[in-house]
Amino acid sequence: MIDAAARVVITGIGVVSPFGIGRERFWQCVSRGCSGTRAITGFDASAFACRVAAPVGGVTIDDVPPMEGDDIWDPGYRADPKRYSRTALIGVIAAREAWIDAGLRIGEPDAGVVIGSGGGGIDVGEQQYRDFFVEKGRRVAPYAIPISIVGMVSSEISISLRLRGASHVLSCGCTSSTDAIAYAAGAIRAGAADVVLSGGADACVTPGMIHGFSRMKVVSTSYNDVPATASRPFDSTRDGFVLGEGAWMFVLEREARARARGAVPYASIDGYGSTCDAYHRVQMAPDGVEIVRAMSLAIERSGRAPEEVGYVSYHGTSTVLNDALEARCVRRLFGRHADALAGSSIKSMIGHPQGASGAAGVAAAALAMQRGFLPPTINHHQRDPACDLDVIPNQGRPADVEAALCNCLGFGSKNSALVIGRAG
Repeated sequence: MIDAAARVVITGIGVVSPFGIGRERFWQCVSRGCSGTRAITGFDASAFACRVAAPVGGVTIDDVPPMEGDDIWDPGYRADPKRYSRTALIGVIAAREAWIDAGLRIGEPDAGVVIGSGGGGIDVGEQQYRDFFVEKGRRVAPYAIPISIVGMVSSEISISLRLRGASHVLSCGCTSSTDAIAYAAGAIRAGAADVVLSGGADACVTPGMIHGFSRMKVVSTSYNDVPATASRPFDSTRDGFVLGEGAWMFVLEREARARARGAVPYASIDGYGSTCDAYHRVQMAPDGVEIVRAMSLAIERSGRAPEEVGYVSYHGTSTVLNDALEARCVRRLFGRHADALAGSSIKSMIGHPQGASGAAGVAAAALAMQRGFLPPTINHHQRDPACDLDVIPNQGRPADVEAALCNCLGFGSKNSALVIGRAG
């Protein structure tokens, strides 16, 4: 029998962010309002209009956390970083931290992997195409194709942890990891898996991506000389998003299973809504109807009233039109409660990590509810009348929150939202 009402909880969290490795480092930085944006130094960006980003830096194969049972791994495998794209590498590191945090072991039975990623191994793809056209193919690696495809991200995590359940990647643009977490929770409720490693990973700070987003005029170009101030969601002087990177991973399982083995949950995955404006490949429909419906469905399916939501993790990219539309949609949905509803965009600190952005918001919201403290939206100095909400400007604050709404809006008119609850 399928128990559709079974509560699915988060029992492990792992993070690799622009601040470095580890969920504690991530939380310390976002709760204090630190900026991870800096001048691009990984390649020559001098010819690009945008020269700032929030990349993950200095991570190597040696940072993969060791686990009991790793002796079954081919020793030469871990020693060869060429087998990982940067997205796969940070994804494996975050996944193993989450797995260790949850108290699980290598080869856990009936366990699967469902990851969201927008770009996958795009760094490998860009370099290999360059080698093909510039070097006439002489330097193209024989494994260029498998390690550059998006689907390899979950495979590397499955291989690393020896998980033989489903191994899937959802690539839905910015909503990828929000959708992946919801699909993973649904699989557990349906009895298709006992435990699922889910979340998101993207490492898209590459010359091609910076150039492409610069050409689209969606990234910040006015703060190249003061990088830490470039991402400023909801501020009236915002001029575009900052491209970010990172991996945020979660162990999901039924609450009864978690409690039985002595695990202490961080939060629960309670409701999910996903819609499409069916409007434009990069622009959101200006009426916001489907954004409101996605949020409303998530709240309704969580079994809560809108007034019970105490915090919103905003998509809040720092683009002029999108921030204003999201604010308008939240006000439309919550009505009077919007005036008392606190929310923030952690993209002000970590930039926009593309397909991993939803997972980043879930991690911040889950830790915020667990620790009774809400992270701020930094670089918010000039209020925009079009964004007339409490976005927790510049400094976080203590708060007792029972439920949080995590928004994600993406290219192709996609809208996804999750409601997560505080673990009892």
